Formats: sequence, C-alpha cells, structure tokens
Amino acid sequence: MLTDVRPVAPPRLRRTVLASLADHRVFAVLLVPAAALRVVTMLGYRPAQLYWYDSFTYLDTAVHLEPSAAFHPIGYPLLLRALWPFHSVELVAAVQHGMGLAIGIMIYALLRRRSLPGWGAALATVPPLFDASFLRLEHAILSDTLFIFLIVAGLTTLMWSPALSARAATGAGLLFAAAALTRTIALPLLALVLLVLAVRRTGWRPLLAMVLAGTLPLAAYAAWYGAHHGRFALSGADGVALWARTMTFADCAVVKPPPELARLCPNGTVVDAASEYVWAPGASLNLLPGGRFAHNDAARSFALRAIAAQPFDYLREVVRDTSIAFSWTPVAHPRRVTPAFGFGHGEWPLPEQPLIDKVRREYDPDIRGLSSVRPYADVLVAYQYPAYLRGPMLGAILLTGAAGTLLRRRGARPGTRRAVLLPWAAATALLAGPVAVLDFDHRYVLPVVPVACLAASLSLCSLLVRPSADHWRHGTASSAATAPRIER
Repeated sequence: MLTDVRPVAPPRLRRTVLASLADHRVFAVLLVPAAALRVVTMLGYRPAQLYWYDSFTYLDTAVHLEPSAAFHPIGYPLLLRALWPFHSVELVAAVQHGMGLAIGIMIYALLRRRSLPGWGAALATVPPLFDASFLRLEHAILSDTLFIFLIVAGLTTLMWSPALSARAATGAGLLFAAAALTRTIALPLLALVLLVLAVRRTGWRPLLAMVLAGTLPLAAYAAWYGAHHGRFALSGADGVALWARTMTFADCAVVKPPPELARLCPNGTVVDAASEYVWAPGASLNLLPGGRFAHNDAARSFALRAIAAQPFDYLREVVRDTSIAFSWTPVAHPRRVTPAFGFGHGEWPLPEQPLIDKVRREYDPDIRGLSSVRPYADVLVAYQYPAYLRGPMLGAILLTGAAGTLLRRRGARPGTRRAVLLPWAAATALLAGPVAVLDFDHRYVLPVVPVACLAASLSLCSLLVRPSADHWRHGTASSAATAPRIER
C-alpha cells in the first residue's frame, strides 16, 4: 500500500532558517511600515507629481529617444521608455517607490556583510526609508530616485567583498556610468571613486576594469550627442549652469573678459538664487540672440575666467549655499520652492503648455494634475512634520563619518577606515558638487542621506565595537576562504 510521504526538513536546517530570520527581525519590522507608507502615498496623491518643465521633457524624450540639447541626459528617459508600453505615470511612481525600498535593503545588506549587528544596520536605513521627503521624491516624475538607487548600488557592488575583483569593478563602473547618464553630477563622483580606489591600491586590473566600464558608455553617449548637436558632450547646459553660479559674485572689472565674453557680465538683474539666473528674462545670457543654450560654450568660458579671477569669492558662495543644508528650519532657496512639508490637501492643475498635450497623447492619456485623496493624504500631512531629517542631524551624520576616516580605535577591524572613506567621500561630493556647478537645492541633498548614513554606521562600528579575538580568528578565516584573489 502506497502512502503519502512528504519530505521533512532536518531539524538542524529548520533551526538555521529560523535563526537567520530572527537575526533580521529588526529590519523586517522597519521594512513593513516603510512599504505601507509608500502604498499610502500612492493612494493619497493621484496620479503622480509632475513638474514643468522637467517631468514633461523627460516623458517626451522617452517617446522620441534622442539626446536632449539642454540639461537632461538620457538615463531617466530610458527607464521611462522601458515602462512606456504600460502608458501609466502611476506605474512609474510605483517602480520608484520600489527603488526607495531597495535602497534601504542594499544599505542593510551591505552593513550586515560588514559585520554590523542587525539593529545597527537597520538603524542606518531609517532616514531613507522614513523621511517624508523621500516619499515625495519617489512619487514625482523626476530622475532623482533612479540616481540615488544607482549610486547606492554602485557603492554596494564596490564594497561587498574585502578584495575588489575585476568583475565587481566592471559592474560598479557600469552603475556609476548609468548614474552619470541620469544626472551629470555623477561624472566627477566617478572620478573621485576612481581616485579613492587608486589611493587604496586596489590593484591595476579592477581599476582598469572600472575605468573602461565607467567611461565607454559615457563616450558612446557623447558621440551620439555629437551626432545630433555637433559637439562631443553629455549635456548642452553645463556652461550655462556654471555661468549662473558666477552671477552671484562676478565683477567684470576684476575678471576683465575679452569683448566677445563681456556681454555675459552681470547687468544689474538681481534674483534670489544663482539657479534663477538661468531662467531670468533680464539676465545678460538670456538677452543674447538664439536662446541661452546656444551660448553654452561662451558661458562656460566666462564662468571659468570668473572663478580663476575670484577664487575666494567663488568658494565663499559655494560654502554659504551649502550651509543651507544644515539649517534646522528648512530654507526656501529659491523662495518660490517648497523646501519641505510639501504634502497638502487640494488639487494642483497642470499649466497650459503644448508639450503636456503631446505627452498625454503619446505616453499616458490619463496624465492630469495632482489631487489629494482622504484619508490617506491626512496621514501624510500629519506624518511629514516629525518625519523630516533636520539639517543639524545631517551634519552630525556627516561628522560621524568623518571621524571614522580620521580616527582608529585600537583593535578595530583592519581596513575599516578605508571602508568608511569611500562612502563618506561620495556623500561629501554629492553635497558640495551641485552647489559648485549650479546652486543649492533641497532635492540635491537627498542623495547625500543614504550614503552618509552608510559611512556613519561603518564609522561607529569601527570606533565603538571591539570584536573579540575569537571573532577575528573566525571572521578572518571566513573572509580569506571566500574572498577573491587580490590582483596587483
């Protein structure tokens, strides 16, 4: 007589699985409400937040794939293109909310890999998972969430193993190249990462692999851009942005530009932020024939001359605007923006612009103005005030990471300071870089947060946790057995 015999997991295997799940219970407790908040955001604000001109330019480029002559490279439109068959900006927002959760998961997994306890690794994920600013950003048709995801994925790939293999370096290089094709501020970040790896003597093969993987996609895009716009570049607005940065301090009596650049000097137009000069109708660049972007090369030449002639004035402006990130009360910069606490009640209609009708026909026929839905919006309106990372808190996180790069506790794990250096340097570059090339924006601070939390957690682990000798014997032997060979 046949009987139904079902395989039973060995008791030791069951105990191992249960112990593994229990080891991650703190993070699981955090991940569930973080996912729930994103569902509430989807239900509370329909269909998604769209901005003129960024959102509609991205959507139009996704339909008609060609390099933009202005600010936006092709990275984010490629994601929108992949989702185009579904004809839904709500789906785009849902995918971005999923990326927000994935960012927290990568940080947690990397920190556990680096021997942090479960509660410590979970604590590092709290700001990116629960700050209401991230919920708003993920719900907007903007490139920022994809950019943050790619940066965190690139760092995770680089830091996953003690010894960097050529394969991991290739993957990281491709991720940072994708980040640079999403937002060009990742281009100097890629150079910084390569410099840190070279200083750490990673080995020539991984370094070469990352150089090739990081630069070849950018070179291919620049060549494509050149075929459309006549010059080898990633963007047609880098000079315009840097020119706007100099308008807050440039003195042409000091700069002494040649006659062909003198027409770009400040002309008395005053706005409340450097980035506003890009759009101010009365600014000198916007008075030239052909439009602002037709003079990108001349604007860059003027800006470089101004910075060379007035380096301390330039640094003063960069430091002053960067310091806005550390204010306790969010500062509107420029004054027309809402720096925080942007969840509200009501309806926000779309502006009257011809590109909107075009995108509605070609990408999503249900594109419309944002509207709040009760009671879900009520939850978010109340939630956003306590769930905001104040500026001094961000400063403390960055200082904690800095301490880990400078100090070394006796008996700490070898190489920990070097591990902290990479994410801390990336966080610092992400904070100051956008201000140095254009202006401060609260949106531009958000990519700093998860990377800075990663650096701070590694720093605290190296400064406060002193593993036992048994732990080191075990950990070192395990690492030596599983780590790829270091290539010199």
